[in-house]
Amino acid sequence: MDTSVQAVSAQDQEAIEWQARVDLAAAHRIAVMHDLAEGIMNHFTLVVPGKPDRYLHMPFGLHWAEVTASCFMEVSLEDGRILKGDGRIQRSAYCIHAPIHRLAPHAKCVLHTHMPYASALTRLKDPRIKLIGQTEIGVARDAVYDMHFDGPVRDVEEGERLARVLGDKNILFMANHGVLVTGRTVAEAYDRLYYLERAAQVQMYAMWTNQELLDCTEEAVTRTARIYSENVITGSKSTWDLHFEALKRIIDRNGSDYRN
Repeated sequence: MDTSVQAVSAQDQEAIEWQARVDLAAAHRIAVMHDLAEGIMNHFTLVVPGKPDRYLHMPFGLHWAEVTASCFMEVSLEDGRILKGDGRIQRSAYCIHAPIHRLAPHAKCVLHTHMPYASALTRLKDPRIKLIGQTEIGVARDAVYDMHFDGPVRDVEEGERLARVLGDKNILFMANHGVLVTGRTVAEAYDRLYYLERAAQVQMYAMWTNQELLDCTEEAVTRTARIYSENVITGSKSTWDLHFEALKRIIDRNGSDYRN
């Protein structure tokens, strides 16, 4: 057996896992920059690459502005045990994120926030994103709405219910609560989170005018949705990768220590 090949493979795996930690830490710091954080609450998690039985979770009590790549705990998806690292797991975080990671194969990264504009929509009887612009169309085609609220999530069964509501979509509006987005990577999920909040913000501004909203035509909706489904630069990187790399460059220039 060629042990040198195994050694390279192990090194590659270690590099992949570290990059995942760096990206997840960056997402926390960028969310602070975009004013999407809420104190020490809310949660960003990521299934550990190559280890589908566990996910990365920051220790409860840190502000997102303090998160670094090395701080994350590895937590068992099955029973919430801390498999690596130190810290406290917030109960609601585990009960929401672990079931979604387990039951939704596309949800490698799960971002849950109470960000202001999207969360404001969850307080309305009709929280739906209106088809009044191209960003809104891009968000609405991938969104589902859960109209049930029974207080903070404290049991895994509720997280499993949320996973069923989410289905194969990537954006979940949680009534009277907040929003949750998923992605195959941190970059994809964060790009989705960012544009969700932007769409919600513009919609709130438009609604505040008390003027009649201008819906896009059915033809425009269909064409825009098709274009968004082809969200890749031919022969290069996806737009969400390009966006996330640009955001990381910004916080790098500002001297952030998230890579530590």
